[in-house]
Amino acid sequence: MCGVARKPLTVSGNRVLAGGSAASFSGNSLFWSNNGCGGDKFYNANTIGWLKADWKSDLVRAAMGVKERGGYLDDPVGNKAKVKAVVDAAIANDMYVIIDWHTHNAEDYQAQAIDFFKEMAGMYGKYPHIIYEIYNEPLRISWSSVIKPYAEAVIGAIRAIDPDNLIIVGTPSWSQNVDEASRDPITAYKNIAYTLHFYAGTHKQSLRDKAQTALDNNVALFVTEWGSVDCSGDGAVNAAETWAWVNLMKTNGISNANWALNDKREGASALSFGASGNGGWGSEQLTVSGALAREIVRSWGGDTPPPPPPCSAVSFPGVVEVEAYSQMPKVQLRVETAAIGETGEPPIQCHSKQSPPSVGRGQ
Repeated sequence: MCGVARKPLTVSGNRVLAGGSAASFSGNSLFWSNNGCGGDKFYNANTIGWLKADWKSDLVRAAMGVKERGGYLDDPVGNKAKVKAVVDAAIANDMYVIIDWHTHNAEDYQAQAIDFFKEMAGMYGKYPHIIYEIYNEPLRISWSSVIKPYAEAVIGAIRAIDPDNLIIVGTPSWSQNVDEASRDPITAYKNIAYTLHFYAGTHKQSLRDKAQTALDNNVALFVTEWGSVDCSGDGAVNAAETWAWVNLMKTNGISNANWALNDKREGASALSFGASGNGGWGSEQLTVSGALAREIVRSWGGDTPPPPPPCSAVSFPGVVEVEAYSQMPKVQLRVETAAIGETGEPPIQCHSKQSPPSVGRGQ
């Protein structure tokens, strides 16, 4: 297998370094791997090669669904095969690759997670391209009494096989409360970063303040998932807030993966419905959020393009959710009034955008 030029990622203070030097990387998160969810068609070498060549992506995330229908618990062999296809292609294209245990309830499947990551570490631990994401998005549960003990158990199993590669740990409230984790960090193991997820249509300065608190507390962050739309996964692009997030990530050397390389009919999808599962997408096949994500990913190694004028940012008075659909020609919307807190932002709790269509809207 070719492609072994990537430098090892190591944590020093609140930064993730590449080969001991300051660096950050940008790329793409695939959608759920679950059988029949639609996003699994992109789990192949052609897609990964196109992301490297056309998007200039430096990393890709394989979001392996766990408990939902068609996920790892239903079909471990099939889902592992999809993940391996992505990992092999990423290494061959000299990209970092995040192996993601994509669930909101990882503590309920600790034994399965340990077995899975031991297998991945045994197969791929020798490659510096590998990043382990051991918990996608915990719900509103305790960091110190639930998430941290789970993480330490899984990390211990990985470290027994792979002592070096970066491990990323999810944080409470859909990987937003990085400040909470930073007050009680994992100290038993080295080379640990903490997951931060944001959706620019919902998550604004108050979440950036949490990120800054975590950085000030000297823990490293990794944005394994971000979108330019609402936290439901739909709605219009908020370009101004997206660029504010880009500025924070670039300023602090935070690597990131855009959600999602998929063609589902929702705002967060980078591709228009029906796009090929093998790359080769022209500009006409990119959604508004996909075109913006591609611009950000392509420019990550250079200067940040100037943000668009404020009038390009679109917001709604509340949370806009897209109803479930079944190949309908039009999308029906239900507008729910959201309580506005002191920050002027809606409650940060909607993450239905991540559920595979076969199991409904989810959280």
